[in-house]
Amino acid sequence: MIRLFNVRTLILLIGEALIVWTSFLLGAWLVLGEDSYIALNYEGGYLKLFAVTALVLLCSHWLDLYDSARLNTKSELYFRLLLVPGLLAFILAAVAYVRPSYLLGRNSSEIGLLILTFALFGWRIGFSWLVQLPFLVERVYVLGTGDRAQRLVQGLRQNPEPGVEIASWTGKMEGAVTRESVAAHLMEIVRTQKVHRVIVAMPDRRGTIPMEELLDLRLHGVKIEEATSWLEKISGKIEVDDLYPSWLVYGQGFRRSTAFMMVRRALSFLISLIGLILALPSLPFIMLAIRLDSKGPVFYTQDRVGKNGHVFKIRKFRTMRQDAEAANGPQWAGNHDPRVTRIGKFLRASRLDEIPQLWCVLKGDMAFVGPRPERPEFIDMLSKEIRYYGVRHMVRPGLTGWAQVKYKYGSTVADAREKLQYDLFYIKNASIGLDLLIMFQTVKTVLLGRGAQ
Repeated sequence: MIRLFNVRTLILLIGEALIVWTSFLLGAWLVLGEDSYIALNYEGGYLKLFAVTALVLLCSHWLDLYDSARLNTKSELYFRLLLVPGLLAFILAAVAYVRPSYLLGRNSSEIGLLILTFALFGWRIGFSWLVQLPFLVERVYVLGTGDRAQRLVQGLRQNPEPGVEIASWTGKMEGAVTRESVAAHLMEIVRTQKVHRVIVAMPDRRGTIPMEELLDLRLHGVKIEEATSWLEKISGKIEVDDLYPSWLVYGQGFRRSTAFMMVRRALSFLISLIGLILALPSLPFIMLAIRLDSKGPVFYTQDRVGKNGHVFKIRKFRTMRQDAEAANGPQWAGNHDPRVTRIGKFLRASRLDEIPQLWCVLKGDMAFVGPRPERPEFIDMLSKEIRYYGVRHMVRPGLTGWAQVKYKYGSTVADAREKLQYDLFYIKNASIGLDLLIMFQTVKTVLLGRGAQ
């Protein structure tokens, strides 16, 4: 049995290739007119069209636009989609400067790019309708009766995956929940409603999960998946309470190719360098305001835990009284924390206190995007209280991150557990597209005054 997800991806890929090819072909016809025949047939025009089509598909793949598991909302899809013509514009501008003969000429590429921008959005909207057609719809059975299964069913109904429909779930069956009754209900639904995928969301796998029936379905082409990945996609986080170590070991994601790490490091370095240059004129005013507001140094230094548990020092503009931890030692900042100075409240809300950390990004102790670096005193305590807390140290900590833009500032162990779930999602799904989305969300957060405490 051909897996429908692959068919949908193939349709998306072929359709997008045709959209790109046609957009730049129309650009050539509109600008070049009768000369387009010569440009296309005698000046390598069709080869140039093929090259730009391949380039757009590579950019889309790079931004995970063909992997629905890495896209949580339509707004995220459209944001990444908008990055494609943006990146292409930079590339075409560079080509026009170095080798203008590689383009079709007379600004036809610019017109083609403009057509492509609107066509891509139109195609994605049309594709969302297309995958709802009966022969492409994938019917799902949710195997489970507990809170986890209920959250999955509710999440899929409220935020439906394009082309996915819930056929039924174990919570609809009548009578006692036993291995035999669960198996009978599952096989009946598969037989009568042509289920393509079973998502296992059993809270207790021993005694009630029908393994023989699932194996039989798997051998007959039905996809069997664990609920963690689906809950991850719906919520934008990985739930640690019901997470099995085997899922972390065998699950997809957590990729760390050398090329990706090099591009990510270069992007962090470039953005941090630009940020420091832009911030230079404001630094004397910030330093003077801190001096006038309260006694003590302008900067403060703390130990933080970075990649692979490496301890490094960060510097930030001081936002608390000089004796903030003299009485009780290290502690989280809370709402309306009396230790925060008047100018400190403004610096925290605007994130200006983070500017000196850009130097840590330049040095390589931090990345621009990643989990928030925590103090060693808190790491020891949180590692004992929260499962998988150490996983967040497999990447460089960041100046901003998925947890920072998705969740409020944390001041309790419960907050730390919640933020870890977002950090795990980021580590598993890290990509350039996700990094750019987080940067965009961070700018929006600062402009709307939702800064850290």
